Amino acid sequence: MALLLKNARVIDPQVDLDEVCEILIRDGIIVEVGHNLGMAKGVERDLSGKVIVPGLVDIHVHLRDPGQEYKEDIESGTRAAAHGGFTDVCCMPNTNPIIDTGSVVEYITSKAAEVGKCRVHVSGACTAGEKGEVLSEMGDMVAHGAVMFTDDGRGVQSAGMMRRVMDYAVQFGKAVSSHCQDESLVGKGQMNEGAVSTRLGLLGWPCAGEEIQIARDIEIAALTGGHIHIQHLSSAHGLDLVRRGKADGVNVTCEVTPHHMFLTEECIGDDYNTNFKVNPPLRTAADARAVIEGVIDGTVDCIVTDHAPHADHEKAREFELAPFGMTGIETSVGLIVGNLVNTGEISWQRMVELMSVNPRKVIGIDRVAIEPGCRADLTVIDPSEEWTVTPECFESKAKNSGFLGWKLTGRATDVYVGGYATMENGTITDEPIHL
Repeated sequence: MALLLKNARVIDPQVDLDEVCEILIRDGIIVEVGHNLGMAKGVERDLSGKVIVPGLVDIHVHLRDPGQEYKEDIESGTRAAAHGGFTDVCCMPNTNPIIDTGSVVEYITSKAAEVGKCRVHVSGACTAGEKGEVLSEMGDMVAHGAVMFTDDGRGVQSAGMMRRVMDYAVQFGKAVSSHCQDESLVGKGQMNEGAVSTRLGLLGWPCAGEEIQIARDIEIAALTGGHIHIQHLSSAHGLDLVRRGKADGVNVTCEVTPHHMFLTEECIGDDYNTNFKVNPPLRTAADARAVIEGVIDGTVDCIVTDHAPHADHEKAREFELAPFGMTGIETSVGLIVGNLVNTGEISWQRMVELMSVNPRKVIGIDRVAIEPGCRADLTVIDPSEEWTVTPECFESKAKNSGFLGWKLTGRATDVYVGGYATMENGTITDEPIHL
């Protein structure tokens, strides 16, 4: 199959490319990038006014499969990913059963190959059952394709166990992704500890409950020589700790989410809207601005969504009983393009680094660039499309977004995985992907 994408602005900082040009694809591979390209036969797409970038990657999503398919499953979650503009996702291991053996990794990759609308990479648990007591079957999982390790959802409480995890991860050349939550400090905290939590009568969750483990895990990475990746960083001081670690030469990277950039604790009002209950919690306006500054100045390596779908009846419970988490994979592009790229806070090139280039490096998957010989995993974005976030616009099974009602500018319109369209003109296709 041949495909010619024409008249779009093509951006890829990896190859110093930013111009309106054409991309010729054949059999899933980019054959030529240039002007006035031709082909004997195939499909031509006029993408005037749009931007093409290397396929976007979200390295922190919850597909809920196996065991919680009523919230989300591999098919619905990857449809949502494609609808949001992503060619690749990395799923978290806190499923039922926990992803702590090679057999569960194999189940996910096999099912994704059958029903997925994007590439699915698997993060294995650090410890068996995410209990923090004994190592998981790390080698077995690597043999079956696991790309990273994390006990996402609670974090490894013992420093000694975290050292052991990192010692083993070094042997396999994998990053350890740390959910930083000191349970002895956080306790049953429901939201950021401060004036708002006091006014609402909700148990507070101090920033220190996150920051202490950030500092600890950076030190353990320095000790072991391992790669520590700090998940969903939410506080100004947490960012300073990462800056310090990088300056000291530690192999530390970090990620942030759109909701920690654009929402704050003030969003939680007298209606106790549980869509704003997330882990770690929404922080102060100063913290949110600091996270954005970290994105701008290069401290932050990746933008992720921590896409955490829940059923309506779960989020309809009292704030203290409702689960943590919000969906995000279908709103991320609109939030980043509209609030950071179109406003000039970051460039398109920086967005590509944060949402395509660096995520691939963190989980160690193949480089994707817009140059001849590379796999044609591409995301097409309309930077001027205006749209309103409503429950009806989601491909995900879940509707628990903190951005419902927001008017966004910028949206992915087309996604190509191995040269085949998984989304075309904003609609998910029935075409199978060829992995």
